[in-house]
Amino acid sequence: MQQDPISTADLYDQHGEALQSVSVQFQDFGGRLSFHGPARTVKCHEDNGLIKEILSFPGNGSVLVVDGGGSLRFALMGDMIAASAEINGWAGVIIYGAVRDRAALAELELGIKALGSNPRKTVKRSHGAVDEVLSLGDVKVRPGAMVYADIDGILIEH
Repeated sequence: MQQDPISTADLYDQHGEALQSVSVQFQDFGGRLSFHGPARTVKCHEDNGLIKEILSFPGNGSVLVVDGGGSLRFALMGDMIAASAEINGWAGVIIYGAVRDRAALAELELGIKALGSNPRKTVKRSHGAVDEVLSLGDVKVRPGAMVYADIDGILIEH
């Protein structure tokens, strides 16, 4: 699903405090550096079973926001799960945790932001919660809230 690029700086200038700016410093890993869409949320710790399941369904331009607790011990997404997200029409994935397969992720037409990378894969027990309010640093992310991301950062609507 092709999107026109957005500028988070311009959006913030236009809408100000109607948008929350995520201060956590994420890195870009996907081939799409600017992406936006309504949030779906997952909270999981060192277990990517729910992420794999959700991204295997049509995303319809949504952004999956994952609270992985900031853990860098295991990668919550790799090339196979990310390719599934691309095929299923997700705009992007934001992971408060790690990814792996960086070279392959960079080739995908998918926005991917994460804290870092680690080649170690997770267990898949599908423990966690879906579509609940999450926190990215001091910003709350509610399911359905618009998410805007580019190389400058991430904005979330109140």
